[in-house]
Amino acid sequence: MAVPTVRSRLERRCIVMSDDAELVAGLRSRLPQGWTMIETRDLADVGGFEDVLQNRFILLDLDAQDTFDPLEVIGQVRGDMMLNIAIFCFGGPPPVRDQARQARADRFFERAEIAEKLAVFCEQFSW
Repeated sequence: MAVPTVRSRLERRCIVMSDDAELVAGLRSRLPQGWTMIETRDLADVGGFEDVLQNRFILLDLDAQDTFDPLEVIGQVRGDMMLNIAIFCFGGPPPVRDQARQARADRFFERAEIAEKLAVFCEQFSW
């Protein structure tokens, strides 16, 4: 993407990073009308700073450590890109959650509740 426009910034988009196809399908089925979900396992596939900034929030699977490093993703967003986009984590054992918390992820949920929370996030970020 080139330079973000007002129109593109107003589009309702979110990123989901998970290697669980069933979970992602469940999230996609609960996505409200007017929203777009970008599924990726590599943040670089979304694009650079301008492209990630165009999204309202990131859903990050802390159990996907065999496919990508969730802590590295948080580091890319917070450190490399210096973005304050909301990062909602789900799953993951307590030590990984603690590391994600220290890396400045925003909130943490159980796998079983993330699909329900998606509707709440979309409502909160529907501006």
